[in-house]
Amino acid sequence: MKNAYRIAAIPGDGIGVEVVEAGLEVLEALSGHLGSFALEVERFDWGSERYRREGRFMPEDGADRLRAFDAILFGAVGAPDVPDHLSLWGLRLAICQPLDQFANVRPTRILPGITSPLRGVGPEDLDWVIVRENSEGEYSGQGGRSHRGLPHEVATELSVFTRGGVERIMRFAFELARSRQRRQLTVVTKSNAQRYGMVLWDEIAAEVGQDFPDVKWDKMLVDAMTVRMTLDPASLDTIVASNLHADILSDLAAALSGSIGVAPTANLNPARSTPSMFEPIHGSAFDITGKGVANPIATFWTASMMLEHLGETEAAARLMAAIETVTADAACHTPDLGGRATTRDVTQAVIAAL
Repeated sequence: MKNAYRIAAIPGDGIGVEVVEAGLEVLEALSGHLGSFALEVERFDWGSERYRREGRFMPEDGADRLRAFDAILFGAVGAPDVPDHLSLWGLRLAICQPLDQFANVRPTRILPGITSPLRGVGPEDLDWVIVRENSEGEYSGQGGRSHRGLPHEVATELSVFTRGGVERIMRFAFELARSRQRRQLTVVTKSNAQRYGMVLWDEIAAEVGQDFPDVKWDKMLVDAMTVRMTLDPASLDTIVASNLHADILSDLAAALSGSIGVAPTANLNPARSTPSMFEPIHGSAFDITGKGVANPIATFWTASMMLEHLGETEAAARLMAAIETVTADAACHTPDLGGRATTRDVTQAVIAAL
């Protein structure tokens, strides 16, 4: 008997539309091949086009409407003529925060056939998972502006760190590190300069670490972490950091693995009280929108993470194996990887590999 899942597809803007459609095509092929699960997909036209038309990126009750689904497949949001802070807070964060998707998980490794820009670094040297606190910190949305346009105009941006928020992401990261072969965690902060919130991070890491004696952990300042990622990548495994720090580090990680076009993300509600959201991290990339050359690998890997989260472990593994078969073939590399393949070429190759 097939397991059936309701999936909300939000292609959004730019190449998000192209890669989400490719992802859904691959998932349909995989479902037909295995016969063990089925996806009932509902598409939502939420994004910048809707904002231009109606003044909102999604309906006021949009997040609540998503609660009825088992998972969300998200493309990208952002357009050249719409301020980025409006699109981010109008759609992506407007979903993540009310659905309490507090754990952003970004695996990074060098896939077969892809070369890291780091000289002499291979797949055995770079295999990380970055855990990003996804609900508070620097992106908590607290702050404001006053005296606009005057010489004494003031803008405040408050980083909010709560014991509950830090402890739950820290515990999630330690548990994830424990599940991986190396059982190693690096906690990233900036506690030398940010002496309140980041010191709280350090203190809670030490407290939670006592509950995981089998996990080896250390801590790094975020600026030193960029050096370690580039000069000693093999020393890292699982990484946890605040909303802003992990956002930046994970883009660096994607670049070091060969291309941001292959990097996936899961926005998880670990308690599963609401659906989790899965998205490639490359953004809307309007410079290549409509050209048919967007790399869909990040979306396919994201789809594999979604299947894993849904409990379809065999399907997730099959899809990941197909992805690696395709990336190993240089003829299937899109321009971001130095090749000439199109989105359609890669999609068909993955379906054939399945």
